[in-house]
Amino acid sequence: MTSSVEAQAGEDASTGRFPGWWVVVGCFVVLMVNSGLAFYGLAVYLNAFSNERGWSLGSISFGVTVFFVVGGVAGLWVARLIAAYDARYVIMGGGVVAGASLALLGQVQTQWQLFVVYAVFALGYAGAGLVSTTTIVTRWFHQKRAVALSVASTGLSAGGIIITPFVKRFIDEDGLAATTPWLGLLFVIGVVPITWFLVKPDPIAAGWSPDGARRTVGQAIDALPGVSFEEAVQTRFYKAITIGYVLSLGSQVGGIQQLVKLVEGRTDPSTARFAVMALAATSVIARLIGGRAVQVIEMAKLTVVLAAMQCVALIALAFATSTPLIFMSIILFGLTIGNLLMLQPLLLAERFGVADYPKIYSRSQFIGIFGLAGGPLLLGWLYDVSGSYRLPYSVAGGLCVIGVAFLAAAGPATVADDE
Repeated sequence: MTSSVEAQAGEDASTGRFPGWWVVVGCFVVLMVNSGLAFYGLAVYLNAFSNERGWSLGSISFGVTVFFVVGGVAGLWVARLIAAYDARYVIMGGGVVAGASLALLGQVQTQWQLFVVYAVFALGYAGAGLVSTTTIVTRWFHQKRAVALSVASTGLSAGGIIITPFVKRFIDEDGLAATTPWLGLLFVIGVVPITWFLVKPDPIAAGWSPDGARRTVGQAIDALPGVSFEEAVQTRFYKAITIGYVLSLGSQVGGIQQLVKLVEGRTDPSTARFAVMALAATSVIARLIGGRAVQVIEMAKLTVVLAAMQCVALIALAFATSTPLIFMSIILFGLTIGNLLMLQPLLLAERFGVADYPKIYSRSQFIGIFGLAGGPLLLGWLYDVSGSYRLPYSVAGGLCVIGVAFLAAAGPATVADDE
């Protein structure tokens, strides 16, 4: 059986070009749709529920907390599924579930319904999210992993540029109830066919070795490089990186989710439409540069610098009131967010290899839900208490500073831990 599979794989590889970069394109599109309609879209839905239903930001933000908690837990399940089955089915299933729940979002009339819909939405978001796509990319690329991941994960920012501003415009004009069914359909169309035709789960099954080397008939299949999950989670590096990301990503996501409301309150709704676009556009540019930068700069040091810049941006947003200062702060924020998110899987893959990468990354992401879920809830509650965004964004900046300290304590990603 093994020899026949290898023979077929070798035949497939000999008849075409290396499909790895098409896999990257497919993952780019999946993440673009996922982020534009989910990650960045949550800020638009939060603002719409506040305006249309009159619900407090604290209660709506709890819905975002539910979303990220369920998504983080589901990521552990997703890691097991993609290790055992064709990852395309997991991504496509996630696209269908997310699309169906998004279509129902506009029909929500009570807060408990919002929490239920967000919980189901999160299951789809996790299936078509970073655990699946980054695992696939790390399988296809080892030497060129940083560039490949930077291109694929740029889809996250592209979603904020291409999709989210139009989502806000249509919701502002037609309301949630009329708009979300079409958004749900867009989610399914943007994920399912793209995944089926472009994404291939594993290079060996397609007759290739990572980075584009052809496999020959009968060539032995090398064991995937890397340390075990049990060994990885005991290291100082893993613990420090994970805690640092809890705080840095928690403050980041909290800031992103409240950004539309902040800009709209200090300027006007038309200007607020461009807040996420400016944030994501800056992130795209910075991420593409970052994919090259990690090849010459030690990535752990780069992570610390970017996290420190994020701290400055959050504190600047707390006090900026004029439109130019607000957008300068947003641009600084955008320079950091894309690369920080990209660097987490890169750091873990660089340090621990790809053998147990799905379990290692999904566990780190699971622990990260304390930040991803708590950040939006904390900032929303602080806004309800204080009546302005000065206190929430100042607290977010302070938490980010603590995160920087943990990231700095992790040490380099390329040196073995002594523990």
